[in-house]
Amino acid sequence: MAKTEVILTHNIVGLGAESDHIKVAAGYARNYLIPQGLAVPLTGVNKRRLESLKQRRAEREAHELNTMSELGKSISKLLCLISIKTGEDGKMFGTVTSGMIADQLKTQFDITLDKKKINLEAPIRVLGDHDVELRLHADVNSTLKVRVVSTNPPPQAADVAAGEAARKDDQKTEKRGRRPEVDGGDRKGRPVKS
Repeated sequence: MAKTEVILTHNIVGLGAESDHIKVAAGYARNYLIPQGLAVPLTGVNKRRLESLKQRRAEREAHELNTMSELGKSISKLLCLISIKTGEDGKMFGTVTSGMIADQLKTQFDITLDKKKINLEAPIRVLGDHDVELRLHADVNSTLKVRVVSTNPPPQAADVAAGEAARKDDQKTEKRGRRPEVDGGDRKGRPVKS
């Protein structure tokens, strides 16, 4: 296949960043990259243009680094509250994922963050406080405190004690095995004919 050399003018995921000098298929460059303005052919004039592209790229990367470092500092002070359904014993139905955390950041604090930047080694499966690592930039990592709470109210201690006392009373009165004998009857409770 014929290859051609181009200079990228924009970031293209999987291909490169602006001001990168790359080789691509001739048809891809001719039919997509150049008409869309995403790349320019490698010529003498465009080589001189490469310096301005490199300067623009450096400015953009510095701006991203500053923005993400400020975001990381502000996020580290926040507490994200996530409510989830639980059973009577406090066990969660489902798990808390990075997508749920990203959604809650958007609704609670109006912070739009890609779920790929939230680093969970495994989904959160228990209630309580958790520290979640955020990889905001190649050079910026931060920690977000996440509190997972139940949407169901926890059973009150008095209700739990009363429920257990009632169960113990039921166990004491219950006899297993033989049925109680009825006066004047057989074992099955039927009257005995004399």
